[in-house]
Amino acid sequence: MSINIKDVTVEFVDGLIITAFEDGENNSSELENIIKSTTFKGKEGEIFYITELNEKVKYKIFVGLGKKELLNGEVLRNAMAKAAKKAKELKIEKIGVEFFDTDKICVGGRIKGITEGIRLALYSFDKYKEQKSTYSPEIYISGVPTQKLEKATERLEEVNNLVDGVIKARDLINEPANSIYPESLAHEAIKIGAECGFEVQVFDEKECKDLEMKAFLSVGMGSSKKPRLIVMRYMGDNESSDVLGLVGKGLTYDSGGYSLKPSNSMVGMNGDMGGAAVVIGTMAAIAKNKLKKNVVAVIAACENLVSGVAYKPGDIIGSMAGKTIEVLNTDAEGRLTLIDAITYIIEKEGATKVIDLATLTGAAIVALGNYTTALMCNDEDFYDEFMRAADVTDEIFWRMPTFKHYRKQILGEKADLKNVDPNGAGTIVAGMFLKEFVQDKPWIHLDIAGTSDTKSPINEYIVKGGTGTPVRTLYYLAKGPCGCHKK
Repeated sequence: MSINIKDVTVEFVDGLIITAFEDGENNSSELENIIKSTTFKGKEGEIFYITELNEKVKYKIFVGLGKKELLNGEVLRNAMAKAAKKAKELKIEKIGVEFFDTDKICVGGRIKGITEGIRLALYSFDKYKEQKSTYSPEIYISGVPTQKLEKATERLEEVNNLVDGVIKARDLINEPANSIYPESLAHEAIKIGAECGFEVQVFDEKECKDLEMKAFLSVGMGSSKKPRLIVMRYMGDNESSDVLGLVGKGLTYDSGGYSLKPSNSMVGMNGDMGGAAVVIGTMAAIAKNKLKKNVVAVIAACENLVSGVAYKPGDIIGSMAGKTIEVLNTDAEGRLTLIDAITYIIEKEGATKVIDLATLTGAAIVALGNYTTALMCNDEDFYDEFMRAADVTDEIFWRMPTFKHYRKQILGEKADLKNVDPNGAGTIVAGMFLKEFVQDKPWIHLDIAGTSDTKSPINEYIVKGGTGTPVRTLYYLAKGPCGCHKK
């Protein structure tokens, strides 16, 4: 599927997508007549189409943006997504999208909203189906002002590359565990790195032992598919010593180990590597767009299974950082893999700021559902920087507390730490456990258990399955301040 900028004529496309404001501003005379003579009023989320008598243009799809003063990126994104789905339903192969004028969103922001909404809404994962979707329309944004054309074209290329990164993450999350396991995930990272322009190094089990990654290796002991540490590097700023470190949880399958999950809870555990998928997708977007930023991503990839050599409740294990841990629940495994990856990215890759992403706790889903990501942070400036990036993408985050008394819940009796505590605050306790290993670095923890994938669509462009959240926010964090914030 391609999106391009082109001033289309009715002879060139099969259908047109036209936006409408509820208050009538910027609406054409044709649109005003439709509003007067039909139930369509241009309200947010409304959609209406007409069949044209013209031999070439078969349809005009009108989609409401609501009141002009309330327009923002999320409204535009959802409107475009809804129109794209209608175009698919009508089997329109060449689509023209009429660019519209507004002072609420800059030209680049409009290009961004149109492109993200359409492409993410039309995503589907049908690789293993006999009958696959063949719908891949040509899409043209028409009517961009001449004086803004160069900027809009550059912006479109950037957003297309970013959406490609989101789609890569979605694809990896949606793959079954017999297709994506530690070694094959490493191969995917290598392939994407070669395609997009970042370096990949893979450490096997022996090399991880040499690094004394005892916690990570303990989790992966039960599987015949051996662990892999995947390191991705993109050094886009030779003038800076700052390195943004991304750590993604890479449990390619999680049975719970000896703390075995119920069978219905194991369905979907191929997606327990959502954090890994997100950091791969983010690295792809950053490298493809050649950002002036140094970014390193690390994935400790393994499977958590039951066998005669699997780790057990009651075990005391070590870690790369030297701290010892009482394993009270083998299903609290993600945090054990993450701590060695965090130690590695700080001590071996020189990360000056660290973000970890993990489908870590069911408690995050209970607290925040499938729309909001739980966030923990130890640095106010880093938090503010991250939230400015989130403001560009409309991805939603909620900060959890890191009060000192929560630390008591992770202190062990027989070892330095324990990996679970029965006294509630499960999401916070898991984050506090990770916090013990970030040393003095600015750190953000994102628990994406609820937002990494969804059993049903939660808006018009986040479809069922892997979501790719929050690739877009991480990208804009790496990019730094830009002119496409909402007004």
